[in-house]
Amino acid sequence: MPLDEDDGVELEPLHRPEIMEEREADAGLLRRSLNDDASNDEDLSASQSGQHGRVHQALDRSTKRKLDCILLPFLALLFLLNSLDKSNVGNAETAGFTRDAGLQPDDLNTSMGYFFAFFVALQPVGAALGRKFGMRRWVPGCMTLWGMCTLLHIWIRRKWQLICLRILIAALEAGFYPTTVNYLSLFYTRYEFAVRLGFFYGQTAVAGVLGGILSWGVFSRFEKGPSRPDIPPPVTQAIDGEWRSWEVLFLIEGCTTMFVALIGFFWLPHSADSAWFFTAQERRWAEQRIRLDQLSATNISSRSISVSAVDEVLDEAPAEEDLDSEAHHGLLHTSKAAHRRMSTATGASVTEDSGLSRHDVLSAFLNYKIWHILAVNILSAIPATAFGVFLPLVIKQLSPSLNLSPSASNLLSAPPFACGAVALFVFTRWSDHSKQRLVPIFWGLGLLLLGLLLTLLIPKERYGFRYFALCILLSGSFIASPLTVAWITNNTPEQGKRAILLGINGWGNLAGIFLALLFTPEDRKNGYIRPFIITLVCVMASFVGYIAFWVMLVRENKRRADIVAGWDENLTEREEVLGDVPVPTTGLARVWKATGFEAVARRLGLEDVRKGDGKMTFRYGL
Repeated sequence: MPLDEDDGVELEPLHRPEIMEEREADAGLLRRSLNDDASNDEDLSASQSGQHGRVHQALDRSTKRKLDCILLPFLALLFLLNSLDKSNVGNAETAGFTRDAGLQPDDLNTSMGYFFAFFVALQPVGAALGRKFGMRRWVPGCMTLWGMCTLLHIWIRRKWQLICLRILIAALEAGFYPTTVNYLSLFYTRYEFAVRLGFFYGQTAVAGVLGGILSWGVFSRFEKGPSRPDIPPPVTQAIDGEWRSWEVLFLIEGCTTMFVALIGFFWLPHSADSAWFFTAQERRWAEQRIRLDQLSATNISSRSISVSAVDEVLDEAPAEEDLDSEAHHGLLHTSKAAHRRMSTATGASVTEDSGLSRHDVLSAFLNYKIWHILAVNILSAIPATAFGVFLPLVIKQLSPSLNLSPSASNLLSAPPFACGAVALFVFTRWSDHSKQRLVPIFWGLGLLLLGLLLTLLIPKERYGFRYFALCILLSGSFIASPLTVAWITNNTPEQGKRAILLGINGWGNLAGIFLALLFTPEDRKNGYIRPFIITLVCVMASFVGYIAFWVMLVRENKRRADIVAGWDENLTEREEVLGDVPVPTTGLARVWKATGFEAVARRLGLEDVRKGDGKMTFRYGL
């Protein structure tokens, strides 16, 4: 833990040569904020308003354009396949998967319970391994294996086989989301990120649309009645030589996942300065713009800053032909030493996809704010997690008198997911534009509550209105989780710590365990009324929790502002650079120290200075 005022320790001189070099380097980077606001543009000096400034703007646009057109869509495709592989058992069940495989309907719920138990428990482990080995190697490797497991669902004939495959897929998918999101956040500035994350996370909704349409197409083409009860399914299949519709579904999705994963080994760069799709100048600027954005989050934006950062990118870039040949297909790498540097090291690449320290892990687990976020995120994620798997079954039971076929119920699940994708894009764009995360979350949860209430209050006979209520419900289901992730990434400058925090937040998938207990076969008879009521209560509790989190952040920012207000310029600069200025001790810090946990944490690797969002000069965004 950092020094307290009570410690009475004399501070070392701030102006040591190595510290001054670091400060000068940082000052040279903070050329300008990368936000597109007019207020930032007014801060540019007259020397940049001419041709040099236009060249810089064109460089920034071309860099973002390539990220948006080459990197982001591929990552979104990976998440789309991830979502499809997670939810395809729900689509397969509408075509008689458990019946044809000789299983009981409850076996699917049991397997989903095991899946989410392992998937949730291994989230931080998967995130740590992804950060340790790097996105480019870890994620495509795991995807290849879980695509193979998806394919193996075709040969399931026993309950233990289904459970084992779902556990294996859970272990391979654990950490995929936090690793990929952390990787994506390395390339975008804070207020460019949410709308890109919305596009990425929106693949959950797109997977619902595509999964519904794909299932409808497959089930329509390969529609097949139940197996003859006196002949086991494998024998029946061997006799008539036909594929069942759910088998074709697993075949298509499993093979597609493996094929795309193999491309990922060559497509994904280790960092911006090794990206095969950038020119030499764009590589340098892609790194520089992230450094600038990180520094603009500190409390030094009003200071006099050197204007050399952009000039270095424009004037000192190495010859493009010397780098492009090495960077082709992502073969340009930084040194091995850079890969092993601590994530908090100033000299390392700020977009490197690997690197983890003990301090990163410990500071993440000891961050009290992540546990508050986790609790409210679990409650808010129940609808999105539940309907990602069970929506086709819910639609089929909204009005049993319609007697919908498997293909029809899967097709009707597409429009609600499409509404969710559109709403997510609108809310994330609003969030970036307004530079707010929590207020859009409040409105998204309000939309979700409205949909839940309407679904409960509208009678079964009004099927059309209940279906419309489901569209409203799905519109609000996908907003809170990605904006919560955006808040975490925006307020965690240290990449390694950020990866672990996202892994801990991945425990929000505990909602999946709850859904296996909520949406049971017994609830189908009454249209899943009981699960809807419980979900409504959970979302209301989440709404209250997010309000409490907003109050907590406002109070913490005020506390830090009051502390810094009593410092002179030298102390403020020291906190920005070293993070070791003594501060008043809080009650929690006194308990932490008195119980001996502080000494244990230091022996394990927690450093005794404040870093990143722990510095008193850092202000949390709302």
